[in-house]
Amino acid sequence: MIRQFVRGGCLALALTALAAGYAGGTPAAASGPPARYYLALGDSIAYGFRTDKALAGRPPEAFDTGYVDLLSARLRGLATVNYSCPGESTVTFRVSCPWKDSGHRLHDDYSGAQLGAALSFLHRHRGRVELITVSLNGNDINDFVAACAGDPGCIQRSAPDAVARYAARLRSILLQLRAAAPAARIVVVGAYDPNVGRFAFSDPLFASVNAAQAAAATAVRARFADPFPVFNPQGDPAAETAAICALTLICTNGDAHPSDAGYRALADVIWRVVRRPGR
Repeated sequence: MIRQFVRGGCLALALTALAAGYAGGTPAAASGPPARYYLALGDSIAYGFRTDKALAGRPPEAFDTGYVDLLSARLRGLATVNYSCPGESTVTFRVSCPWKDSGHRLHDDYSGAQLGAALSFLHRHRGRVELITVSLNGNDINDFVAACAGDPGCIQRSAPDAVARYAARLRSILLQLRAAAPAARIVVVGAYDPNVGRFAFSDPLFASVNAAQAAAATAVRARFADPFPVFNPQGDPAAETAAICALTLICTNGDAHPSDAGYRALADVIWRVVRRPGR
């Protein structure tokens, strides 16, 4: 059980074996009118992570099929800054990046915590960041399951309190981002359940995490992009399994990160939310 849930996290278990790569710098504003930005924050899902690429020692720019890259291609006129950190949770987001701490590099480098870097960027470019996406959930789930040692009874008993604590941390992060970027469109990216063969048990837990994320987003005038209906269609376990096997690498490589098709599906879900009229 714990192995199945941990596979649903955003950092591969083989982290220590991965080779360091190259990190690009934050894009500089071009001459002329001030640049406007898309700021991507979060974990390995925002990074565009695939374990096979990481194990092959590919540099950050090789992780170019993620939803951030796909959104960037659609957001004409916005410069993209991607501060995402594989292994990040709502706890480490305030402290330091586990990926960088383990000797790896980022798409766009920074020192210290991702939250501090994001707030600094927003203050330096106040009023010029039009879109912020935030993906922070899988590693919080991992930490919770690890605290229960994978015991199903413990997971069910402890989940409501764990989800409430997670929601409070996420809301605090979003409040700080909103204060630093009052006019930006903020989109919180939800979770999907990769636990093939365990959906009856695990789907309700992931659904509760998504409900908490949606509520936290609403509280700060942010939007919620829910991939669960696409990755985990309900009502037919065979169809749900087929969707997860197609949209993640769990059935082929034992990797719960999205496949390229999954990243495209995720980008489509987010794009529909971004394009929705209003703030």
